[in-house]
Amino acid sequence: MTETPLAQRFADAMGQLLGPDFPSDIGLAVSGGGDSMAMLYLAHNWTRDYGVRLWVVTIDHGLRAESAAEAAMVSEECALLGWPHATLRWHWDGTGNVQDAARRARLALIDKWRGPVRHVLFAHTKDDQAETVLMRLMRGSGVDGLSGMRAARQVVPHALSVPPLAANDVSGTPPAHDARSPGFAVVRPCLYMHRDALRHYTRVLQGRWVEDPSNENLAFDRVRVRHLLKVLSEEGLTASVLADTGQRMARARDALQARLVGAVAEIGSDAPLGQVRLDRDGFAALDAETQLRLLTSAICYVGSAEYRPRAASSDALLDQVLSGRGGTLHGVDVIVEKAHLRFVREAAAVECSPSRLGALWDGQWVLRDQSGAMPGDAKVCALGQSGWCQIESKAPPLVPHRAALALPAVWLNDALLACPALGIGTNITARRYVLGRPDTGFEAFCLSH
Repeated sequence: MTETPLAQRFADAMGQLLGPDFPSDIGLAVSGGGDSMAMLYLAHNWTRDYGVRLWVVTIDHGLRAESAAEAAMVSEECALLGWPHATLRWHWDGTGNVQDAARRARLALIDKWRGPVRHVLFAHTKDDQAETVLMRLMRGSGVDGLSGMRAARQVVPHALSVPPLAANDVSGTPPAHDARSPGFAVVRPCLYMHRDALRHYTRVLQGRWVEDPSNENLAFDRVRVRHLLKVLSEEGLTASVLADTGQRMARARDALQARLVGAVAEIGSDAPLGQVRLDRDGFAALDAETQLRLLTSAICYVGSAEYRPRAASSDALLDQVLSGRGGTLHGVDVIVEKAHLRFVREAAAVECSPSRLGALWDGQWVLRDQSGAMPGDAKVCALGQSGWCQIESKAPPLVPHRAALALPAVWLNDALLACPALGIGTNITARRYVLGRPDTGFEAFCLSH
């Protein structure tokens, strides 16, 4: 059986992910490495048949001396192909895990740059997928983790948490900013193509790419796993086997997710202000897998957390909840009431430093002064016990004391001026965001995650 040419496989993937009515403009994230340059050439040839405009962007992370030259190489190739190219420069502050910080910055900078473009292609391959599945297997992941990367997913980096692009950090012309959607789709049309096949395609076209020396740096987990996979392949555990297993696990994940959404509709009840409230008896009657998914989904929703807590911690908390004790995890307080389980933000975990009105606080709240009457030095921080004591009429029944303590409030020194979530203070509005999106409720969150 003759293998389908790579260009046709790319066209088929684009049709499945974006067709049949293709957008007029598509972004491409191109680093200059072999995978992303092959994707650039594939996309360029694909547009001849579909008339789509490409916008190419390179993130210069500034972590290696060669990165600026690599971005310039991508720009030169784009000029030869006739596509606009932009280089966005990132400045790492030196804190946290550099690879995770770079990944987050990459998405945030692209979101700032993309204008009305709603789809950005990334060149993750079948080998990347296999490495991801193996890394997650080594960490003891369950069905979701072993599903690997999705071929397409929506991301919404919060605009208020991303600094604007400075003029000297952008070269090239980004798309016109006349209309924007909330977030953009990361699309991976090469996810079922091998790295070697992409490089062979580029060699045949006499294209260019650069090798990133950090891809051989054993200080990074992914590089060590890449070397381990070469050994495992000799025993039959190949990249294809792992990636195909990820596909099968993804089907199981989707079925379990549908069960989760049904359970939320069945046993969930109204709980304002970013809380989740579940019928206790209904929760106890669910199968163990759905219980665990419901528990971790509620934690991610209330804490606005991108990643679920680790399996061992989640299992332990589930046992506590079923025994009637409750507990805290991932910045969320799980309260076992007589008839309900209530998930609220843990007061001890909220952001300690105050923020100004109009800025994102605790990763999920934005408070605004609609009247302009608030003092200029007023700050937003948690209500806390001090604020609770200053409220003359306590919160309504749906907001218990433990939930109220973590709510955002406006302060002037030690004086409470407003807590809009509890109806205290006029002309101050509070809007909650979950992972960068306006909060539309727990059931909607489960549908999209």
